[in-house]
Amino acid sequence: MSMARMARLALLAATACAAGAIALAWPRMQMIPSSSRADWAATPDNIARGAYLARAGGCVGCHTARGGAAYAGGRALDTPFGRLVAPNITPDRATGIGAWSADDFWNALHNGIAPGGRLLYPAFPYPNYTRVTRADSDALFAYLRSLKSVRRPNAPHALGFPYKLQAALAAWRLLYFTPGVYAPALSPTSAPAPARADVWNRGAYLVEGLGHCGACHSARNAMGASSAVLDGGLMAGSGWYAPALTTGGPAGPDQWIEADLVQLLRSGVAPRHAVFGPMAEVVGQSLQHLSEPDLRAIAVYLRSLPAPPGRHAATAPAAAAPDALMKGGERLYARHCADCHGKDGGGVEGDGQTIYPPLAGNRVVSAAEPVNAIRIVLNGGFAPATAGNPRPYGMPPFSTLLDDEEAAAVISYVRASWGNAARAVTPSEVNANRAVPPD
Repeated sequence: MSMARMARLALLAATACAAGAIALAWPRMQMIPSSSRADWAATPDNIARGAYLARAGGCVGCHTARGGAAYAGGRALDTPFGRLVAPNITPDRATGIGAWSADDFWNALHNGIAPGGRLLYPAFPYPNYTRVTRADSDALFAYLRSLKSVRRPNAPHALGFPYKLQAALAAWRLLYFTPGVYAPALSPTSAPAPARADVWNRGAYLVEGLGHCGACHSARNAMGASSAVLDGGLMAGSGWYAPALTTGGPAGPDQWIEADLVQLLRSGVAPRHAVFGPMAEVVGQSLQHLSEPDLRAIAVYLRSLPAPPGRHAATAPAAAAPDALMKGGERLYARHCADCHGKDGGGVEGDGQTIYPPLAGNRVVSAAEPVNAIRIVLNGGFAPATAGNPRPYGMPPFSTLLDDEEAAAVISYVRASWGNAARAVTPSEVNANRAVPPD
């Protein structure tokens, strides 16, 4: 019996005890009162602070349908359990949060509980947002209440049984959720342990809380619960692989110069690197708007994260790709790729940043999991348009020009050339990614 099947049977058993599960889950909540009504009053300072926090949290990305009004909901998220649709969070009283109080908003953000006691699905990342302080929650509420009201009814979720049941969600919370505001951490290196530096704690607060980086960059178990570390994982619904953000790996933050990492977070491009796919959206809608001190704090925190034991254990070198595959890939590379990425895979740099990323020594291209390389070749994409990269260069899609065998050949050639030493990609892997729609 598969692990996924066993997990689903376990959830069904828990759901069968619905009343008991809900009774046990309900105490797992905290209500921290606001220090003052002034904290969520519609003052210019509160609204400006809340707008900054909303950008740090990337709220507009999930709560805005493509082509729709900002924050009016409607964007769908496909998961292994069904489809969830983000709600309207404009101040419309009938379809948004206009009838909510500041306590209601805090309860949703911190405890994952909507007005009336309905348990929210963790696709809304309250397991991360629970770390947000009450003062920041109040400022966010002030900002959202200042938005233009949009009348847009919320679409229903489309979840299978038993995941659509509140009792099943109560059981999930018992296993995987405990509310708690972020508390400054202590240094693990000194005794008595002094507090970590303020910059480190600010980075931890942004990454683990508002930024909810673990929602994408952490592996998930069969029931959709993420691990406690940013150890990387396949993003359900998008088809992209979010790499590990812990140290020690081939693409770990410790491999970066701090200034380059800050530049990448701010503009989406840095020497020898550029972001694509979901991360381009994160940079464009969220990170580029953060202050330099906050971006540096994120970089400092990420560069300190230890890898889980055994996470980056040495593996045997990849078997050499067959000569016929490499020769076919080389011909395709010369025809389709060399004009931008260079005959030697060196890419193109200009004004201290990447125009066309180098493929030689590219840790994303040669990652153990090839899904991102496959998706970029099939669907193309752009780095984000940011203040630091106002006219991004793009990668054209090759899904209609290359069949599965050809795409596998050229990707395998890139992954095994110019010092890269990753395994070959199979046509079946390419074909599997054709089934996942582009962003």
